[in-house]
Amino acid sequence: MLYYLFEYLDKTMDIPGAGVFQYITFRSALALILSLMISTIYGKKIIMFLRNQQVGETVRELGLAGQTQKAGTPTMGGLIIIVATLIPVLLLTKLNNIYIILLVVTTLWMGTIGFIDDYIKIFKKDKQGLKGIFKVIGQVGLGIIVGSVLYFNPTVTVIEKSNNPPANFNQTETIVRQSPVESKSTVTTIPFTKNNELDYAKIIEWTGDGYENWAWLVFIPIVIFIITAVSNGANLTDGIDGLAAGTSAISVLALGIFAFVSGNVILSNYLNIMYIPNSGEMTVFIAAFVGALIGFLWYNSYPATVFMGDTGSLTIGGIIAVLAISVRKEMLLPVLCGIFFAENLSVILQVAYFKYTKKRYGEGRRIFLMSPLHHHYQKKGYHESKIVTRFWIVAILLAIVSIVTLKLR
Repeated sequence: MLYYLFEYLDKTMDIPGAGVFQYITFRSALALILSLMISTIYGKKIIMFLRNQQVGETVRELGLAGQTQKAGTPTMGGLIIIVATLIPVLLLTKLNNIYIILLVVTTLWMGTIGFIDDYIKIFKKDKQGLKGIFKVIGQVGLGIIVGSVLYFNPTVTVIEKSNNPPANFNQTETIVRQSPVESKSTVTTIPFTKNNELDYAKIIEWTGDGYENWAWLVFIPIVIFIITAVSNGANLTDGIDGLAAGTSAISVLALGIFAFVSGNVILSNYLNIMYIPNSGEMTVFIAAFVGALIGFLWYNSYPATVFMGDTGSLTIGGIIAVLAISVRKEMLLPVLCGIFFAENLSVILQVAYFKYTKKRYGEGRRIFLMSPLHHHYQKKGYHESKIVTRFWIVAILLAIVSIVTLKLR
């Protein structure tokens, strides 16, 4: 809203300084500051409201040290993240941008699913919360919406990388003038490879002429799978104080760099990556999201005074998935979100091995002392703050490796 106001003032009244709102970098910095202030200042009021409503965490019998002390700690703190993200976004972004619309829908959609799940756990006294099948239906529904919009919406286009990349930054302007026109495409990026682009449509090339028209049959299911996997990974990671919020902030910050360079025609040509028109606007959303996550950490760091609940974790996972798909970096997610991937994998391996050994030997055996992975280290006697710090360090290393892929092929 403020973006349009200052655009009007700049064009009609020529007020000095009003034009600064045209710059993504300025609006991103403002969004970061505003979301950080909202989450830290008003976050306390939200926590007090949740405490007064007796929206407290119930304790599962995990047999972990310090677990019982967390009983009654307010949950549903994901509301802080959602509010602190959406207010700066509504004020500072171009609200007609298709990527911003998708991210706002994702935030509200996944936030609603998580809220319902938390509500059932707390007020209906059902520890299982929302049935798994309904969560999956919600994730699949969002995947269909996101996949359909990215595939069919005419404003979602790309300019694929040049076959003759610039030898230096000074040659970039010339190459930009020679760049092909925007086009609809299902092309994505394969990390760590020289010819690092894959067109999903090629998967059904064997069907014959006109196969491009049916590429949505491949693209949309892939989007559904990614959104479901990443949101569940974030949900599993939210097990100890500060773990999900901290690792997510690191991953999202890296995605912000990808969004900024992919949406800038000069930088994308210089780095010889796909130019995605209008995608740079996501940088403002990402800045607001990072500020909200960091502000939430003010209260969620050990010992936590609030938990994000599924309201926050499912929302975080959904946003990260949509961001990665939008900037065509979804194949980088196992590296960039390596913590989520490891948490997911630990649960899958634990359950599969337990069932296999029970069938073969008559008794279930385990690979880990407990899954998800962070509980394994808790069982080994590590303090949760040490686990969180080390997971953050791993997340930072993975984010650096992911960013390096812009040039490392």
